Amino acid sequence: MRKGSIKNTRINSEVARTLAELIRSEIKDPRVPEFTSVTEAQVAPDLKSCRVWVSMLGDESAIEAGLEGLRSAEGFLRRELAREMNLRNTPELIFLPDNSIAYGNRMSVLIDRVSEADNESRRQRGDEDES
Repeated sequence: MRKGSIKNTRINSEVARTLAELIRSEIKDPRVPEFTSVTEAQVAPDLKSCRVWVSMLGDESAIEAGLEGLRSAEGFLRRELAREMNLRNTPELIFLPDNSIAYGNRMSVLIDRVSEADNESRRQRGDEDES
């Protein structure tokens, strides 16, 4: 199976959907935050491994603890994934943090600061021009 094929894309989305549901409803580890979402799953073409990006609320230590909780539940998640999906191989799950939401929030704050500084600068220039 090729990496960019339609079949690979469908498998990626189905694995992501299934893992998101399993994490939401079946994982009871207190280290895994309640609001954990699977943002992307990328299954290797040979179906041997799957990189799973997850987004969690919390600071760095809470996110790392949540990832450890998911890593400790990997066997359970693989078994349930095999039960839910009919794949030739059940991939090894590699959990990675998805920082895109935090990055987007940070960029939004920075843009707001620059915009406010620009507006303040325009106000001051406008006051100087009228004098």
